[in-house]
Amino acid sequence: VLEYTLNIIGSEWLIIIFIVLILLLGTNRFPEAAKKIGKIVGEYNKAKNQVQNQMKDVTNENIEVSGPVKDERKKLEMMAKTLGVDSKNKTDKEIKK
Repeated sequence: VLEYTLNIIGSEWLIIIFIVLILLLGTNRFPEAAKKIGKIVGEYNKAKNQVQNQMKDVTNENIEVSGPVKDERKKLEMMAKTLGVDSKNKTDKEIKK
């Protein structure tokens, strides 16, 4: 059995892809296609970086829970504090809203 394999590594694939694109698109349309591909890759990287930064921000927030909360009022106050709601001088119903 004769088996054909291509022993091609990373950067060689890029060269093959560019040659195929030039053959398919021709030399006139290739620069336009390359610009569009570059813009798409740039937008993808920008969106990926934004998501990564948002994830870092979320994971860096300090949410401290010292242990199980024994009563309902303390639970409400802790949740209100986490959400940035002022719970002083408010009833439990007002905090729940």
